[in-house]
Amino acid sequence: MPINQRIAMAAAVVGMLAASACSASGDSGNASSSGYGECKVYGAKGSIKLKPVKSGVLTVQTTLPSPGWWKGTSPDSISGGYEYCLAANIAHRAGLDRVKVDNVSFDALVAGQTKDYDIAMAQISVTPERQKVVTFSAPYFDSNIGVLAPKDSKLTADDIGAAKLGVQVGTTAVAWAKDTLKPEKDAKVFQDTTAMVTAVTSGLVDAAAQDTAIMLGFAKKSGGALEVIGQYETGEHYAAIYPKGSGNASIVDAAIEAMHTDGTLDKLSATWLGPELGGDPNAVPVWQVP
Repeated sequence: MPINQRIAMAAAVVGMLAASACSASGDSGNASSSGYGECKVYGAKGSIKLKPVKSGVLTVQTTLPSPGWWKGTSPDSISGGYEYCLAANIAHRAGLDRVKVDNVSFDALVAGQTKDYDIAMAQISVTPERQKVVTFSAPYFDSNIGVLAPKDSKLTADDIGAAKLGVQVGTTAVAWAKDTLKPEKDAKVFQDTTAMVTAVTSGLVDAAAQDTAIMLGFAKKSGGALEVIGQYETGEHYAAIYPKGSGNASIVDAAIEAMHTDGTLDKLSATWLGPELGGDPNAVPVWQVP
């Protein structure tokens, strides 16, 4: 389901989901066990069979912080979030009692340079270039590129090409800015999202371009100082990455597809993204490249 349909469900169901988030665990999906933090799990426990790198544990790599997607700022503090709870639901269906989180470099992750994990999720857009070096799962989310700017910014779709733009290394926004937007000045590349957002706040750059849902999360965390002023449709999808030669790929793919069908992904979006991001990505104006 597209991002706008999934996030739009948030207001209607978030209260119901949040109220049940701390009840007892069970195959019917009433709630998680303590090994899954605040995540609610759905489907039959042990309905799929995986061979994890560490017995009894699903090891997941990501890049922190990531508001809405991972609740917490360090591996030991993670207790919820869309991607974490997606991992928890995979673990639950695999009969595994815990999710282990490893924080890694996003650039290394999409370059296939990390190891000793079962699955990696860090709002990773599927691109032909990345498909040459890593193995992607079935997609679980759709995404556009959003423009984050100060609240009082006067930037518009007509003049953003003349602005000082920030992007994060390893993200699809780098190639998008260079090949599609083609700003008058080369976009400044930052090593991580936090540094890029700080540059917007400090005025080092006029705006930052990255996935709309991610930028909405940082806008909310800014206390009103920043906002997502526009977005560009890209047709991109988020998917997980498997380690090279993973024997679990087809099994997890089937589980993700099943979660599309049975509504689990919609429930995760309603619980974690709409409230945490503080806005519906569908409400962000869609801009066209001049």
